[in-house]
Formats: sequence, structure tokens, C-alpha cells
Amino acid sequence: MERPAIESPQRTESRTGGLVLPWETGVHRERLSKHGITIVVPVYNEERGVAGVMERLSRLELGARIEVIAVNDGSKDNTAAVLAECAARIPNLRVITHRKNQGYGAALKTGFTHAHTEVVVITDADGTYPEDKIRELIECIDDGAEMAVGSRTGAEVNIPTIRKPAKWFLKQLASFLAGTEIPDLNSGLRAFRRDLVMQYRPILPQGFSFTTTITLASLTNGHRVEYVPVNYAKRAGSSKIRPIKDTLGFTALIIRTVLYFNPLKVFYPVAFAVFVCLCGLLYYDLFIEDPPNLGDKTVLMFVAFVQVLTVGLLADLIEKKSRL
Repeated sequence: MERPAIESPQRTESRTGGLVLPWETGVHRERLSKHGITIVVPVYNEERGVAGVMERLSRLELGARIEVIAVNDGSKDNTAAVLAECAARIPNLRVITHRKNQGYGAALKTGFTHAHTEVVVITDADGTYPEDKIRELIECIDDGAEMAVGSRTGAEVNIPTIRKPAKWFLKQLASFLAGTEIPDLNSGLRAFRRDLVMQYRPILPQGFSFTTTITLASLTNGHRVEYVPVNYAKRAGSSKIRPIKDTLGFTALIIRTVLYFNPLKVFYPVAFAVFVCLCGLLYYDLFIEDPPNLGDKTVLMFVAFVQVLTVGLLADLIEKKSRL
């Protein structure tokens, strides 16, 4: 896969001493959203709740022209008929259909491809996210953020108990590897500058891990990401998430994405763990075993330490060179 070209944003010092991006330096900034806002909604087997979501989204007052793009991702229930009926009476709703189910990420990428505005919002079709929070997300984009995330940390968050341990683990892992606190790793309510998503489109997956990947890609490459606390309602219909399989997949994805952009964040902890084991074996061989003898395990652990560190440094060198 050809690596997308990534330009590091030029930074300047703010009045508070922190680093700011170029568009943060001006006092008067044009509202990016005034040229229009596109709301992309991936839809798969959501016949029960999608009509209400389309109605509420189409009536939002965001201070700009709104277009709603519903991407029917090969639904097998009555979703297509419901969307057709909605499109007939909602003038700013456009329905795009995948003949076969391609995945959550694929539906979003289709929506971004068909969007004609610089500001794009995504949300789910199951009615779980509060549409009234979209205005706050748009304000973050107008203020200079490249992505604004509706973080499910509000007063009322209905996440099934069985999924909470896995979500906590994934959030902690991603925060550690990204080097910054991530309040919500895979929220489905977000606002974007469209060019951010198009920049990373080649590496964005077809499935549910779309949001996880764009979050990690943005944070590890210095893009400005803002978080807005939102509530999360109980969904209409059944969830498409498979707890065990998707958790394992998300774990592998997090490690792979950080390896792609910042390999030392993964290799340094592994090298440290191997080094600790090496020190333990070396201590045992020299001070506990009688007579002292350098064992085979110690030698193998030393070789493993050198190899892990070397591969990590080479990966980091390749990653840095790819940016030139």
C-alpha cells in the first residue's frame, strides 16, 4: 500500500506559551462551515430508527446550508424503502446505496467522496447520539480544530456493561501509545475538515475501526483534535459489534496504526520488558547460581533485546525518511 503523503503543520508560539497551528494565530477567522455542512450517516439494517434520525438531522439549525447523505450499506431489512420514503419528503437528504454490505468504514468513505463541503459530520442511524451537540462540534472546527469528537462522557451514557472492560482497556492502550489522553477512542459522532479524512483515506479500514484509525492517525501526526462531552442513548435495534472478536481486532489495529506512524512507541516498551528479563537472568547467573555461569537463556535474551531495539530504530528511521 502506498503511504499517504503527510505534511507536518507549521507551528508558532501562542500567547500562553503553547504550540498552535497557523490558523490559530489570527484573531479574525472565517467560519469554514458557512459554505455548507454535510452530514454523513452510514446505515445498515436500521429500519426502526433511521426515519427519525433523518428528520431530526435535516431540521438542524447550524447557521449554514445542510446536506444529509445516508449511505445504505446493503441493508437486508426494510431500510431501503424507509430511506426512499424519507428522501421523497426531505429535500436536503441524498441516499446512496451499496448493493452489498461493505462495512461501516466503507460507507463513511463513500459519504466523504460524495460530500461537496469542507466540513463533514458523521453520526449513527440508531438514534444513540444527540443531534443537538453537532453545533458544538461545528464550532470547534470553525475555531481551528481538524476533528471534533463527541466524547461519550456525558451525564447519561448507556454502554452495555459487558463492553465496558474492553473499551477501558482499548482506551488506555491507545492513550499510552498515542502519548495523549483519549476520552473516547471510537465515538461515531464527529465533525471533520474533509481534507483530513481524504489525506488518510488509503489507510482507513472498511469496518468499524475507521474511527479508531483516524483518531490515532490524527493524534500521532500532530493534528488538532477537540472533544465535546455528549450523552449516549440506548440504541434502537441490535448492535453490530461482536465483543470478543472486535476487541481483539481493535487491539491489533491500535498497535499496527501506531507502528505505522510512531514505531518507537511500540518497540521501546517491548525492548524495556526484554531488558528487565535480561537483567533478572543475568543476576541469577552471576549471583545465585553456584558456580556463576552465563546461561543459554541469558544469551538468547540479550540477542532478543538487541534485535528488538535494532528493528525499532530501523522502523523509526524508515518512518522519518518517508516524511521527507
